[in-house]
Amino acid sequence: MATPLGSPDIPAQELREHQETFHSFSKLVLFAVLHVTLVLACLALAFLGHIPVLAVLLGLGGTLALLVAFAVTS
Repeated sequence: MATPLGSPDIPAQELREHQETFHSFSKLVLFAVLHVTLVLACLALAFLGHIPVLAVLLGLGGTLALLVAFAVTS
């Protein structure tokens, strides 16, 4: 049986480490979802909108912006 997180059996340090890991993983998943959305939007611009140059610039700029934003908040 699993021990609840609020239980006094779990040391505070272990609980803190678990929460930090959970938040880091959540940020990684959010980054992945946002990046996939950005790539799909760029593909739509390139192929459906016939604007490949803008799609490449938006893709590179958006990727750099995502990397910087997630690096700063960590």
